[in-house]
Amino acid sequence: MTGRRAGDGGTPDRTGEPQHWYDDAAGPVVRPYTMTRGRTRGAGQHRLDRTAFVIAVRSPDGTDDRLGPEHLRIAELTAEDPRSVAELTDRLGLPSGVVRVLVGDLFEAGIVRVDRPIPPAEPPDESILRLVINGLRTL
Repeated sequence: MTGRRAGDGGTPDRTGEPQHWYDDAAGPVVRPYTMTRGRTRGAGQHRLDRTAFVIAVRSPDGTDDRLGPEHLRIAELTAEDPRSVAELTDRLGLPSGVVRVLVGDLFEAGIVRVDRPIPPAEPPDESILRLVINGLRTL
């Protein structure tokens, strides 16, 4: 655990040395709810599935002041390859609820497209599963 160093923005104490009010293990200075402005869902958005794929359809033009650096990072990550909400959560190091709101904002702005995962065509037949299990048991 290392404290902040001089010049890192810590408030100086009476001796002029910065106070070590924040360390590397404490986490981000900006709380996740501030990234979403306290929202738990994007405007008009349905709950996004963690396996839904996010694909950027255009680059943010920088004129929308509602988009923060996290929004821009999501657009960058999804520009070349589709990424699932779960993968974005991992790559950004943010809670999944926050990522869902940010993706919802980008969707509303027309920057990303969200594709639902394709459900299986039909569930497997129970008799086939029993044959597989019995075959494995005989091995």
